[in-house]
Amino acid sequence: MTEKPAGELAGKITTHALDTSIGRPAAGLLVRLSARSGDGSSVLLKEDRTNADGRLEEPIYAGDLTESGEYELEFEAGRYFRDRLGTERPLFDTISVRFRPADARGHYHIPLLLAPGGYSTYRGS
Repeated sequence: MTEKPAGELAGKITTHALDTSIGRPAAGLLVRLSARSGDGSSVLLKEDRTNADGRLEEPIYAGDLTESGEYELEFEAGRYFRDRLGTERPLFDTISVRFRPADARGHYHIPLLLAPGGYSTYRGS
């Protein structure tokens, strides 16, 4: 594990969303982050909306991460597409991305590429 410079936060989770169907940021997308426990329960840590650039104004989480824990990002794609396209029944409603940090002080950037008929995610930088 590498040392963080003085004043830099420990671990953090960030995200951004791009609407690949229009080649633009997914502005106004509701994003939630929850911490999940071994028994399947979860605790909401934060929710926020993406800005005009498809990003959150600040990390959705900043602080030491639980290395043995599981986190879940939920993207409200159905609501986003209903608002943008007027689609009554989009294919994907809530897109959930679960992940387990390997480094409690690491930066986990989890972007979402979405379209009405599909999505993709990866660990960004």
